[in-house]
Amino acid sequence: MKVEIHSPTIRRKEMDAVLTAMVEEKIGPGERSKLLIQTAKEQLGFDYALALRSPAVALHIALSALNVKTGQAVVISALSPRYYLQVLNDLQLTPLYCDTTYDFPCMNRELIENTISRKQDDVQVCAVVLHHTLGFVPDTAAIAELGFPVIEDISQSYGSWLLKEAAQPKTDNVFCIIGLEERDMLTSGGGALLFAMNRKEGSLLRNFSDITNEYCLPDINAALAIVQFKEIQRNIERRRDIADVFVHASLSLASRTKHKRFIAANENEYCNYSFSLVLETGLKDVITYAKKKEIEIENAFENTIANTGVCHDCPVSNSLVLRTVIFPMYPRLRSQDVERISRLIMTLP
Repeated sequence: MKVEIHSPTIRRKEMDAVLTAMVEEKIGPGERSKLLIQTAKEQLGFDYALALRSPAVALHIALSALNVKTGQAVVISALSPRYYLQVLNDLQLTPLYCDTTYDFPCMNRELIENTISRKQDDVQVCAVVLHHTLGFVPDTAAIAELGFPVIEDISQSYGSWLLKEAAQPKTDNVFCIIGLEERDMLTSGGGALLFAMNRKEGSLLRNFSDITNEYCLPDINAALAIVQFKEIQRNIERRRDIADVFVHASLSLASRTKHKRFIAANENEYCNYSFSLVLETGLKDVITYAKKKEIEIENAFENTIANTGVCHDCPVSNSLVLRTVIFPMYPRLRSQDVERISRLIMTLP
């Protein structure tokens, strides 16, 4: 049986919650959307949040709340999602593409400073959008010291981010986005939460409290997301168990190849959103080999900005796009499939 690259973690609890919303015929934005915000607040402790129809809407509102002006620039990682470009284009903002390193797929302070130093003198930076690529958490505090508003996208790093915040309460950002799309750490089948941890930033979001329903998360999606929040610890623990097997396999692989992993600053805090390998060579041979084993793997950065070919000053990111794969990594993986993937990792060409 083929092992798919991705499968949303939808169990009986999620199904029952969605069916209940449907039976009650309350599927548009309403009480469940409010309950989702309350449920999320119990875990996050934010000041204020909006439940929205998509991460794109969340990013648009976050930037709008900063009162950005036409022509201003926003620093984004070359490995950010492609939809960032559409949002910036809609707001008539200029993207400044920032490279990453071969060891860590997120921006850091030094790389951001280098990116800003290359901009034209008449271009004003209005924000940094910090995507937590593949679930890795960058040093937000150091980046915030640059003095620009920081919008953190924690869609792929929810569990890791929670642990970071527990160790250092009150994030140094302005706003946070949690995408709830199919491949995000939490899913509602589509949607996002946009929140502010502190009262000052929360007041900016309250200016959008009367946003029209067409931009708000429907209750049928919120019902699913509520269960996802409640089950997050269970799912993270399952991901950690799977990751332990894959890491062990990769150590065996490393003894005969130069394929390598990205390394989190604190492995014990990593949410294990994915298991990725930066390959010594290109993707084609490895993907073909996995296909013969009936295991689907794919380009880790297929849907990133760098893969569109516009990031000319980001050589590392452009290289990673051509050489990084992800393996199936989700709580619903059967034990026998975990073992199959482990054997695949150990024997990669």
